[in-house]
Amino acid sequence: MPKVQANGIEFYYEIHGEGPALVLLEGLGYASWMWRRQVEELSSHFKVVIFDNRGVGHTDKPEMEYTIQLFAEDTAEVLKALNIDKAHILGVSMGGFIAQEFAISYPEMVDKLILCCTSFGGANSIPIPKETLEIMLRGASKDGPPEKARYAVSTALNEGTLNENQDILDFILQEQRNNPQPKQAYQRQLFAGASFNSENKVDTIVAETLILAGRGDRVVPFENAQLLHEKIAHSRTIILDDAGHLFFMEKPKQTNQLIIDFLKGNVSSFLK
Repeated sequence: MPKVQANGIEFYYEIHGEGPALVLLEGLGYASWMWRRQVEELSSHFKVVIFDNRGVGHTDKPEMEYTIQLFAEDTAEVLKALNIDKAHILGVSMGGFIAQEFAISYPEMVDKLILCCTSFGGANSIPIPKETLEIMLRGASKDGPPEKARYAVSTALNEGTLNENQDILDFILQEQRNNPQPKQAYQRQLFAGASFNSENKVDTIVAETLILAGRGDRVVPFENAQLLHEKIAHSRTIILDDAGHLFFMEKPKQTNQLIIDFLKGNVSSFLK
């Protein structure tokens, strides 16, 4: 199992493919398995780097306070340990918080930036719906009867297409059972995300940025994508219809093509 020592702990990581480095950053409670529908396609164009965040998967789970700044430092130290000086950075949800903080704190290490289903946080972002927040605070996907866990995870998918995406739910629940995240580690990640607020500094991001969201997102409302776009100078936004918070799992072909076209400078996807 490949691991690298960085920022005082051991991180599990994977590298797929060759070419310009592309780093994929996961969301709350998710590990590197979440990129199952991205790795094969993206690694035919890029050197795809994925690693489990502090507190989840096969990475260490130290008993300490986690912050988004700490996660950004982790990312920088992992890349340095892997001899990667500069990379494209893609972050999903909490990973989008990390990607923003990384781009703000380490601009020299960022080529292009992709922010998925995320926000700048704080009081002026559009908040997580109350029902979803209650599920997250309870950590319902971690405990309790299977039907409760299934319902909790289902909130991350587009409500109108749930029946078509039962395989995604099965996959996520199986991975969570295979390598469960300790409750304390989940809470540390959750609180790190809850305290994040980049509103007053996200406009310092200089990297060319693509902002993606699913119109049916029931976790981070898609309108946050426009708020980010208004703050980041060199950015563009695309909203995917009939897709939720996990739009990259629900619509992998479309998502992967958008990523490839943006990073390679192909404009056709953005003229439709």
